[in-house]
Amino acid sequence: MSKKGILLVNLGTPDSPSTADVRKYLNEFLMDGRVIDINPVLRTVLVQGIIVPFRAPKSAKLYQAIWDKETGSPLLHYSKLQHQALQQRLGDEYQVELAMRYQSPSIDSALERLKVHLVSDIKVIPMFPQYASASTGSVQEKVMELVKTWQTIPNISFVNSFHDDDLMIQTFANNAQKYQPDTYDHILFSFHGLPQRQIKKCDHTHSYCLQVDGCCDTLNDTNKLCYSAQSYDTARLIAEKMGLPKEKYTVCFQSRLGNDPWVQPYTSKVVEQLAHEGKKRLLVFCPAFVADCLETVYEVTEEYGGEFRALGGEHVQLVESLNDSPTFIDALERMARA
Repeated sequence: MSKKGILLVNLGTPDSPSTADVRKYLNEFLMDGRVIDINPVLRTVLVQGIIVPFRAPKSAKLYQAIWDKETGSPLLHYSKLQHQALQQRLGDEYQVELAMRYQSPSIDSALERLKVHLVSDIKVIPMFPQYASASTGSVQEKVMELVKTWQTIPNISFVNSFHDDDLMIQTFANNAQKYQPDTYDHILFSFHGLPQRQIKKCDHTHSYCLQVDGCCDTLNDTNKLCYSAQSYDTARLIAEKMGLPKEKYTVCFQSRLGNDPWVQPYTSKVVEQLAHEGKKRLLVFCPAFVADCLETVYEVTEEYGGEFRALGGEHVQLVESLNDSPTFIDALERMARA
């Protein structure tokens, strides 16, 4: 019998923490029209003339701070472990491949490996729990762009999002228990940010997103594919699993780039506010990430942790991501077999 193909795709990481490799990575990432969704000419000038030349040396130093001498990039390291664990779970009836949307291993090379194995069909699992055009949508577009040139195209399906997957929710809740959540003054669910314009583009009614009070409070037919609404839903489900009351936690968004308004509240502003309120200990989840990376290991622990302590706080504790947790591999196996 033909094997079934599974393609896991995460965002990407530089091949090394050198400025040259970081520059190459940032250029590919930020030139994606779904990431910076503006006029292509303006995007080229902005990215190649301003952002990358100034950002690459700074980002290289940050990558150097988290780069392990043996395992390298944490995102790629954990992605490889997820890939290996899923292949072992699924057995010989499946061929599992790993790709990064930007840099290595490429989606093109992973699809070619699936083609060589003569798979009967391909299920693509973008490793982003919440749907966003700039992440999941970009993966879907790239896969379709490459496969459309094939002479024979197998059945292809996509996992659109898994923001409410009960096994994923359980994994985050389990990871938090070792830190004794009750001993923290407040808990943050910090998701990667997006420009507000991208959120609005997902509202096909053009009359709901950011125009109706509490538009992200509950999921409905209008906002069911909204990144922000799915993020709030993920946070709510983790909080319910942990028995957290609403006043104990805050949903916020990190990693803002540029001066345009992004989804709010910003994590940095929330950290500042909590410090001014006299909070001393913060526990932080980053449920938009399935593997620890620069945005979790450095941005939360070092940057927000440093800002919080400078304002009188004492400790910011990151809850590690899903990584190679067996319960998350259970979730991936279920998605692959569905």
